[in-house]
Amino acid sequence: QVQLVESGGGLVQAGGSLRLSCAASGQSFSSYAMGWFRQASGKEREFVASISWSGDYTTYADSGKGRFAISRDNAKNTGYLQMNSLQPEDPAVYYCNQDSQSGVVARGSKSDYWGQGTRVTVSS
Repeated sequence: QVQLVESGGGLVQAGGSLRLSCAASGQSFSSYAMGWFRQASGKEREFVASISWSGDYTTYADSGKGRFAISRDNAKNTGYLQMNSLQPEDPAVYYCNQDSQSGVVARGSKSDYWGQGTRVTVSS
């Protein structure tokens, strides 16, 4: 059974930075893609970024391109999301995702593994 635990959320001023971490338990972490998704209050959950099992392939939502960087350390079973230049539109609960089938991209399916989320708040 895979368990994902996010950390690193909090309150930051607009223009500031945060680094989210996702610690995974289970032996399958290094075999599958992982991703970050977010859900703002009153909105649907949306894709933020994804990284392949090897770390060679990354993809980002337009909202995070040039500001966010996803990475992973398979030796530590941990994924990261570095968020820079945070803006008032970025506050949300950020969720870590491990895909249940794909090694290339995190699809965000309900059947995937999800963490409990970490809240990011941006003050203007």
